[in-house]
Amino acid sequence: MIKTEKVLHLKSSRGRKVRVVREHYLRELVPCYSSLCQAECANEGKVLSADVTHYVVPDAGVTRDFMEILEFREIQGLVFTQTACQAVQHSRGRRQYNRLRSLLKDPRHDCVLFANEFQEYSYCPREKGEPQDKWQTRCVYQAAVWYHDHLAGLKPVVMITEDQGAVAEYSSLNCGVYVLSTLEYLRTFWPELQAAHELYGSIAQALRERGNEGTEREFAEHLPAEVLEAGIKSGRYTQGTLNVNKHRAQHEAFVRFDGSSNKNSELDSDVLVWGGKNRNRAVHGDMVAVELLPKGEWRGRTTALTEGQGEEKGEESQGQPMPTGRVVGILQRNWRDYVVTFPPREETQSQGRNSLRILATPWDQRIPKIRISTHQADTLQDHRVIVRLDSWDSTSLYPNGHSVRVLGRAGELETEVQTILIENCIHIAPFSEAQLREMPASSPERPWTVDPAEVVTRRDLRDTHLVFSIDPRGCEDVDDTLSVRSLPPGPQGPRLELGVHIADVTHFVKEGTLTDLEARARATTYYLADRRYDMLPAVLSADVCSLLGGVDRYAMSVMWDLDAQTLQVNRVWYGRTLIRSSYQLYYEQAQALLNGEEAELPPEERDHKLSHLIEALETLTQVARHLRAQRDQGGALELEGVEVRAQLDEDKNITALVPRQPLEVHETVAECMIYANHWVARKIQERFPQQALLRHHPPPRQEFFTQLQDSARALGFTIDTRSNKALADSLDQAVDPQDPLVNRLLRVMATQAMSNALYFSTGACPVDQYYHYGLALDRYTHFTSPIRRYADVIVHRLLTAAIAVEEGARPAKASASNKELEEMAQHINNKNRAAQHAQKVSMELFQCLYFRDKDPETAECCDAVIYAIRTNGVLVFIPQYGLKGALYLRNREGQVVRVSQDGRCVWEAGSLQRSLDHVSTTTASGTSTFRLFQHVTVRVSVQTSRCHADTLHLELVSNRAHRAPEPPDRTPRAAPPQGTRGRSQLVQEVVRQAEEALLQAEEKKGRVSELSKEEREFRQSKTPNLYSLLEEVREQALLDLTAFSTGLHTLSS
Repeated sequence: MIKTEKVLHLKSSRGRKVRVVREHYLRELVPCYSSLCQAECANEGKVLSADVTHYVVPDAGVTRDFMEILEFREIQGLVFTQTACQAVQHSRGRRQYNRLRSLLKDPRHDCVLFANEFQEYSYCPREKGEPQDKWQTRCVYQAAVWYHDHLAGLKPVVMITEDQGAVAEYSSLNCGVYVLSTLEYLRTFWPELQAAHELYGSIAQALRERGNEGTEREFAEHLPAEVLEAGIKSGRYTQGTLNVNKHRAQHEAFVRFDGSSNKNSELDSDVLVWGGKNRNRAVHGDMVAVELLPKGEWRGRTTALTEGQGEEKGEESQGQPMPTGRVVGILQRNWRDYVVTFPPREETQSQGRNSLRILATPWDQRIPKIRISTHQADTLQDHRVIVRLDSWDSTSLYPNGHSVRVLGRAGELETEVQTILIENCIHIAPFSEAQLREMPASSPERPWTVDPAEVVTRRDLRDTHLVFSIDPRGCEDVDDTLSVRSLPPGPQGPRLELGVHIADVTHFVKEGTLTDLEARARATTYYLADRRYDMLPAVLSADVCSLLGGVDRYAMSVMWDLDAQTLQVNRVWYGRTLIRSSYQLYYEQAQALLNGEEAELPPEERDHKLSHLIEALETLTQVARHLRAQRDQGGALELEGVEVRAQLDEDKNITALVPRQPLEVHETVAECMIYANHWVARKIQERFPQQALLRHHPPPRQEFFTQLQDSARALGFTIDTRSNKALADSLDQAVDPQDPLVNRLLRVMATQAMSNALYFSTGACPVDQYYHYGLALDRYTHFTSPIRRYADVIVHRLLTAAIAVEEGARPAKASASNKELEEMAQHINNKNRAAQHAQKVSMELFQCLYFRDKDPETAECCDAVIYAIRTNGVLVFIPQYGLKGALYLRNREGQVVRVSQDGRCVWEAGSLQRSLDHVSTTTASGTSTFRLFQHVTVRVSVQTSRCHADTLHLELVSNRAHRAPEPPDRTPRAAPPQGTRGRSQLVQEVVRQAEEALLQAEEKKGRVSELSKEEREFRQSKTPNLYSLLEEVREQALLDLTAFSTGLHTLSS
């Protein structure tokens, strides 16, 4: 080891340049991470493949500016030097540096990091007066030469650089080490990689244009990082995430801060940032520092519906003044890929000669227009294009960016679906051959069978337990099964055994394998309206791991020994089991059996066990009612929602929007899963108090309940929000006997006020914050869906480790540290949020497709309920389709709605007045009033957009209900059986009148029909099913609190 000195030129907190001298140690043995190494380097982990024609060493400039090209998986054998990586860290910031680190860690990319500045023979001290960029290029070239010599010339090495002087200086110095420009390298080695060539041209053009910006300042300069840090500590500035209002993206944004980062004691709400100047080049999602304006300049939120809909300039209606500020600095850019649409030809020509620089409009309305340099403006006018932001200087009104690739023609289904994925940072590639080689062999001809060695180590339940599954019709990835049976009486009397058996995914997906790394990156299965993207390969998710009926499968089980009378827990057993599911039911079948009806069962499932199955279902229902009642006593919340799925034909054309009918069996299965999740959370937290993955639901902020309380007050109800128990009791009492939709809408408003449920590591959170507000449980996690959620995979591994510790097999040690687990929790939270939003937007896309083909003049009208009042209109909810939207009572011309004697609505000149619980329009013909929870008739049409997603437009047809609410004493329409009634009535029956409801259940007989062969076989279907919606009801309802169309029957997330 050789000791030397390294001189660094840094900036002090006051902006002064400081010369720092540090000790620097050089070693002869530094790993090269090549499989061709002849020197026996300590190459642990990922190594470069020998199956490439050459190795590539990009210099600092290429790594910094053209990393997107280096991310192409076709380009293999990449050697990133320590010099280049440090240049990225210092010049591009943490986000770009983390992106490079992720690339190096990803086993799917053939690239490694070489610590050239610690290698004795590749280290180059900086010469006096040598420019930094020249020194960095020299260091990288020296590293390339060392790499070639170290491998004894077995592989040519190509250094790529944008420095033409370096090409001329180094290209002929060493045989076997070639120095090329990036463009020359692509032309020579990758002439057919057209996407890389186009991306290079786009980036190079953007870099050339960046130096041609004007000098006139449009925005204030951002404060230095040192000044921002000091200001945040002193309380002068507040840090938070910028959230732009998509309905008023030009003017209104809010900075939402973390309470722990707020040093201003007077600040207890979000900070409003009004106008583009005060936003100061911050983009939606950026972490910013804001300075409060004087109180005399504070504003309120705009209370009108979408800006421009009948509002005159300067006549904006505002709420109460709130803290208002301006952005003084950017703490972290959170830029991502954006989908844009190029402007029409007439706009392109007016933006500059030769039309090189254009202003592209992002699909996301919260993002400002992006200036792009391109020669393809005419060609790509009707296409969606992915772009990335490069910079936003104070002299420019718009950020600069470059195009990455073309998605397709706007309006085509595949283009719009890919747009949704890109906008939600979802990048799904097919499973690689290397990942599929890790899979167990299974085919229809030779199905997978259990390993005899596993039978010995597992508890065998195949002949002792009646195991069955209840899932949505068409479900392929069966995560969970159930069992319940009587046990011999104990000292306290009769006993029951309740079992929840979950697919043992971790047996097949070992930690650190390629399949595990891919599942970790995806974090969840993504469900869209017409397709899904699995977290695991189909051989696992739909076959070997799936707990299908009539086949042997591995499971992780939780089994409770319960008192048959009180259902108190005597004992809990956790462990790996071997099961064979006797019945694979879908929800409607199970409910029919509970109702005493003949269910449509395949012939092979109609055997002597059927009576035992019915008895088990009845017992399970009783247990679930008890569990729900216990949680209700603790303050568990019952929230409402309307689930609607898009029904598609063979060509993926939408034919109907079908609401799901709630069944009691939904609640039964959900309660059992919640129970298992709770007990597993207790187990892993007790064994690993600092390294367990749990899930908590923080209490909502009280100001978010304002709309709920105001709306309830209008009807004479009082909503107490001091605790979850008080809120639940208040909602139970807020019932209008004339209109059951009132209680449903109040519960929807309560849902909107909720915070998101989040994963966390127990070592990163105080114990008093473990509580799950919605479920009223002190500890909770996700254990029951490892096929589609990576969080459950982690929990399975923790539970396995906890069991091994109890059996004395190994010491108590978790597989990940608290820090690593918390980072993983944040990653999964982000992916779950993206999955939920993508599913919601996908459903909105298909809703627009459904209504787009209907004539707006003759389209069927539907009933809507007013749930919020605005200064120029109302917000309504349409139960039939699970939609919400705006109804304007004043249009752009200043006209207002007048109601005729027969209830029809027409536009006339007049005025509009808003009150707390109603809004009135006054014309020469009289006054019309619209009140909260009033039923009106609307017509739905589609408002198309060239650059953004299409939206639904609601037209007020009549101030009367399209279908009047039925009186409470009348028999429900079509006399649905128990279990298909509204959720509010259902839960009251289940929890408070369970025995009476059971006695009054009607017995109906139905015709038995066989399921088709396709329905009985499990395959990776491309057709849509209810699985995503129903599973999100059961486990992830709180991830998207703004969507009415998402099921919200339980808060098991």
